[in-house]
Amino acid sequence: MKKTTQFRKLLFSGKTEFICEAHNGLSAKIVEEAGFPCIWGSGLSISSQFGVRDNNEASWTQVLEVLEFMSDVTAVPILLDGDTGYGNFNNMRRLVSKLEQRNIAAVCIEDKLFPKTNSFVKGTAQPLADMEEFCGKIKAGKDAQTDDDFSIVARVEAFIAGWGLQEALRRAEAYHKAGADAILIHSALGVPDEVLAFKKAWADRSPVLIVPTKYYSTPTEVFRDYGFSIVIWANQILRSAITAMQKTAKLLKTGETLTIVEDRIAPVKEVFRLQGMDELDAAERLYLPRQGQNTAVIVLAAARGKDLGVLTESRPKAMVEIAGQPLLAHITGAYNAAGLKDIIVVRGYKKEVVNLPNLSFADNDEYADSGELYSLKKALDTIAEPRDIIIAYGDVLIRTYIIQILFESTAPFTIIADTNWEEGVNRNRFADYVECSEPLSRRTFNSVVTLKAMSTPADMLERGRIHGEWVGTMRVTADKFSALKSVLDGILRDPKNRNAEIGHLMNALVRSGETVRVLYTTGGWLDIDSVEDIVLAGSFA
Repeated sequence: MKKTTQFRKLLFSGKTEFICEAHNGLSAKIVEEAGFPCIWGSGLSISSQFGVRDNNEASWTQVLEVLEFMSDVTAVPILLDGDTGYGNFNNMRRLVSKLEQRNIAAVCIEDKLFPKTNSFVKGTAQPLADMEEFCGKIKAGKDAQTDDDFSIVARVEAFIAGWGLQEALRRAEAYHKAGADAILIHSALGVPDEVLAFKKAWADRSPVLIVPTKYYSTPTEVFRDYGFSIVIWANQILRSAITAMQKTAKLLKTGETLTIVEDRIAPVKEVFRLQGMDELDAAERLYLPRQGQNTAVIVLAAARGKDLGVLTESRPKAMVEIAGQPLLAHITGAYNAAGLKDIIVVRGYKKEVVNLPNLSFADNDEYADSGELYSLKKALDTIAEPRDIIIAYGDVLIRTYIIQILFESTAPFTIIADTNWEEGVNRNRFADYVECSEPLSRRTFNSVVTLKAMSTPADMLERGRIHGEWVGTMRVTADKFSALKSVLDGILRDPKNRNAEIGHLMNALVRSGETVRVLYTTGGWLDIDSVEDIVLAGSFA
């Protein structure tokens, strides 16, 4: 049902309805959740949340912006306290048009002069608008509306200005004839005598609304007995918020600790709930690119890294500092930057030191007499369902663009190989050199290059067979997750392979008939094997 129609059903329900003030999106949501069927967009409250007076110091366009947020987060209608209509008949026409655009159900305008003054501030000294001019404003608003159910409520301020019952009735009659859908009769007395006298005399000529802010002690049954259409709780949400904020601010100032207030205030998760974070999460799953959402990154970081000497006496290589942060932080940061948040780190040596936040851990407590494949199995065993995975070394710095290149491949197994491999030949270290179906050339940009073999400590590649060096990262799609585990388990069933390295797995995959795609790159990564590499890594990071 349209919000305008909802409001008219309340207006003509035949019983006394109760609506409540709100002054921004959050308070509107709270009022709706409390069960109120309609929201009063209070001029006093909206002005106050801006920190200005209720004297039209906030422009009508600023009020509209607040209303838009209130309307967007709620499904119940909003009746705007529209002051005097923010000007003459022309301003009123434009106001109605803008309110309809924002799905506001109704507006209440008062017969005072623009700029208005709050009714409870020297009310008897406030002049009333010319009655005929105000009738023209009502007519202009009704002519401007395009939704037949949009409502205009005429607020009679005769009692506020000290004019008495007859003037109130005279004006109400004129406004009714001009097309007002309802009358709001206002009073500043602490008793309801004026509004009750008006309702008795007015009878049921049109719906009558009241705002019992001053005569708040009047029993609700009195309002029902007199047949008022709508009772407005006009500013209590704002005032209760002020009291709570003042109390919390004083406690924080005097106590200088959050512990004295934390149990007395809404938890942050309640703020998130009111903001609709669950809906956003669902929308992200529906609309955002799914790259990385079902991908787990496994970082093999169980080894000490003895070649770094004293640097790894009390911590593993992955926790050695590079440019002020652990090496592992740089590695995981690169994957995070590519949208990969689910990272499993395999720990071993000094595992208690590997404690960076937002990571999952798999422990290889037998790191001293086992190899990379044993650590990989520890991580894979923590993954319950088949999913995309990336296998990465815990001592290799890598640029984010290389990780992105992995996702450009549709192959079930993909690795990256650096064609600038010859620079490392004379470094007296073992390297994961690869032999591919063809070397880098112009032709390879339009063809699929696949892995033929990867070097292992037991089976080094001859120089003439080398086409590149593996950069230490591999992607496996979910449909090959089980195949990967099967080949890995087959290798590790032989006790002689307890210390097997990744190259052993790569070669076994190829022998089993799997196709491992190779993507060529040049540079963009750094393997940390020595103190010299630590120095180079500072510039790289």
